Amino acid sequence: MSTWEPRMRSLVKLIVLTILLTSFSQIEAKTKKQKTIPAGTPILWRSPADIRTRDLYLGPGGARMKPDLRHIKFIKDEKGGYSKKFRISDASGREWIAKVGNEAQAETAAVRLLWAAGYETEINYLVPRLTIPGKGTFENVRLEARPASEKRLEEWKWTENPFVGTREFQGLKVLMLLMSNWDIKDSNNEIIAVKGSDKLRYIISDLGATFGKTGSLPFFWRFTRSRNNPEDFEKATFVKDIDDDNFVDFHYGGKKREIFDNITVSDARWIGRLLSRLSSRQIGDAFRAANYSRADERLLTRAVMDRIGQLVTLPELFERESRSNQPRRE
Repeated sequence: MSTWEPRMRSLVKLIVLTILLTSFSQIEAKTKKQKTIPAGTPILWRSPADIRTRDLYLGPGGARMKPDLRHIKFIKDEKGGYSKKFRISDASGREWIAKVGNEAQAETAAVRLLWAAGYETEINYLVPRLTIPGKGTFENVRLEARPASEKRLEEWKWTENPFVGTREFQGLKVLMLLMSNWDIKDSNNEIIAVKGSDKLRYIISDLGATFGKTGSLPFFWRFTRSRNNPEDFEKATFVKDIDDDNFVDFHYGGKKREIFDNITVSDARWIGRLLSRLSSRQIGDAFRAANYSRADERLLTRAVMDRIGQLVTLPELFERESRSNQPRRE
């Protein structure tokens, strides 16, 4: 036997061992990154008994949580996502995630509509102009609270969570469609534990891809979608049809299209009736809080109210359309 063969076998064994050790290290590292979810009661939605009096201008944080902007301290850059983000603290010592860019306004308004309907949400505010030391001065900055009393755990999945099949979860999906949120992905979802409580809050943490249009055909939606575009939102089709099995066919070209295939007329009308208790003033306040122009505020308010009206009048809406499309008798 030549001398190179034992050397070759030894080299192969060394390579295999190295690959195995690397794989085990990666698995161990991934396991360590996973956060243990404590035992608790999952919460997605709470009945908003006070929906007609909810202040959509101040939103879920109310006046109590408003940031104190007299002194801003930069902490660090926040990585990930479409928009540029920074972690900062205000004069009271509270920490916030400052998001700048095209998503800030849309997300501020979207959180308020979700909260108005009773869903667990972030606490956020829109600052029209903010100087972050060392980073610059920015227009329309969304500040999202990071309370010390909350701990962020794992993401939750749209297809696997404690609420699948419930009326409230179906309503949440309808709200995503109503706001034209095309960025439906698990990494945008968070489970939050609150210190001193056994409640586990299930929230959607990123709602920036809203109030535009979701795109058209599956192969082209990446080129035809938009975010924070009031004119696109107002013109976009919302409800397309009702099929023979009483499922609502919504116009949607975004991610995870399949999760919207099982929404019944009853699901849609439930969330529609709940939202219909909001006044036009309240809905307008959600957009006013996001610093939209007066014209865009009116346009978005009308568009949202129109979509709510479509939900409430299912299936009569399509019965009326069917009658109107019938040929007239001479």
